[in-house]
Order: sequence, then C-alpha cells, then structure tokens
Amino acid sequence: MPEGDVVYRTAGRLGHALDGRVLTRSDFRVPRHATADLTGRSVLETVSRGKHLLTRVEGGLTVHTHLRMEGSWQVSPAGRGLPPGDVIRLVLANADWQAVGVRLGMVDLVATGDEHRLVGHLGPDLLGADWDPAEAVRRLTGRPGLAIGEALLDQRNLAGIGTIYRAETLFLAGVSPWRPVGAIEDVGRIVALARRLLHANREREKRVMTGDPRPGRGMWVYGRAGRPCLRCGYRISRGEVGAQPQERLIFWCRRCQPGEPAD
Repeated sequence: MPEGDVVYRTAGRLGHALDGRVLTRSDFRVPRHATADLTGRSVLETVSRGKHLLTRVEGGLTVHTHLRMEGSWQVSPAGRGLPPGDVIRLVLANADWQAVGVRLGMVDLVATGDEHRLVGHLGPDLLGADWDPAEAVRRLTGRPGLAIGEALLDQRNLAGIGTIYRAETLFLAGVSPWRPVGAIEDVGRIVALARRLLHANREREKRVMTGDPRPGRGMWVYGRAGRPCLRCGYRISRGEVGAQPQERLIFWCRRCQPGEPAD
C-alpha cells in the first residue's frame, strides 16, 4: 500500500494540475456517485492526510480518495487518451490537464465540513503542517501491551507510516518489532525517526533511507531478507507481525534489533 510520502507527492501533482482551475469534466465511475457532476466548479486545493487525499472544490464539496493497494492518479495534458479496460474510477479535468483515478480503493464525495467522517479518526500526520509528536506518543502508548510493529501501522496513532517505513524506523531505533510499546523507554525517539525518514523522502521518487542512493544500498533492512546487514553483517530476517494480512510483512536484523518474535 502506498505510504505517506507517495500520497504527499500525489497530492502535489494533483494540486499542480487542478488547483485554481475550473473543471470542464467530472466523471465519477463508482455507483454511489455516478450521477455527481462537478463541472463548472473551481478546485480550491488538494491535500494529503496520511494515506488519504482530499480535493476541495468550490461550493463546499470535497472529493476523498484512497489508493489502497493498487490505486494511482495519472495526470496528463487534457485530451490525452484514457487507460483501457474497466479500471477508471474518477476523471477530473480542466482546459489544460486531466487527472485520472485508476483502481482507486475509495472514492467519496462529501461536504467539506464533513471530512472528519472520513479522516477524523486518524492520528497526527507525519507530513502534515499540524504534526504533533506528543499526541502521536500519547496514542501509541495507549495500548502498552501491543507490539510496536503493530502499533506503528495503526493509522489512528499516527498517519502515513506503512510497512517500509516501519521496518526502517525500527531498525534505526534498534528495536525489535515484537517489543511491547510499554517496554520501550523512549517512544518519542521512534516517532521522531519515522517523521525524519518520511520528511527526507517526501519529494523523492526513489526512497533512500541509508544516505546511499546506489542500487541495492538505499534500504537498511526492507526487502533485504537473507542479505547481510549493512551495519553488522548479520543476515536480515523476514517475518510477520500484526493482524492485517497486507501489513504483516516485516524485515529486521536479529543482532541489531534483539528480541525474538512471539510464538
């Protein structure tokens, strides 16, 4: 699933193409909003909120989308041909640009004042202007018996982190993914590391966690199962943590992050 940095960049691309322009095409291809028409309205702004996208439109309306596992927004000059097949969920276009939502996991049209119904449950946004690390720590520590590897992916605690940033953050912190939150002395340090990694990569198409952009050197542990740890040389392990199938995958170094997974 795309993580907060990808969604942040997507909001930037949508904003560049749509913000401040009048819509000349509005095509919702989801049953719930099939008759909705935003043509003639100006797009006010497009922002990200964790892994969610909010496109606010003149007249007090907001288009909410979520990429989920396979979704994407394709931005191109107006009039360009659309992707073939039954994959399009939404088209928003103006005289200059068109934005095509492909395989979007969620598409909603709500009153802007009701955005909280869709994103109000989220914790502090790691890339948001209103980032609040103290609130993120408070939420993470609210369930002290939960494994930190599971707590970090709960978007109600902090919004935007996914499996890649979880693995890299915990490696840099030297913390086992299975360590209970209540057994960690400085949860704030983990939160700060996650924020620093996402912030450093928010404008990059290719993520670099190690400072080394060479092929195969950008990640400390993620995707490197069976290969030597770049810090200690021990073999990187791969396992599962958490309850959600799409979010269980974890990579870690047993030497740098001591603490075996629970049976």
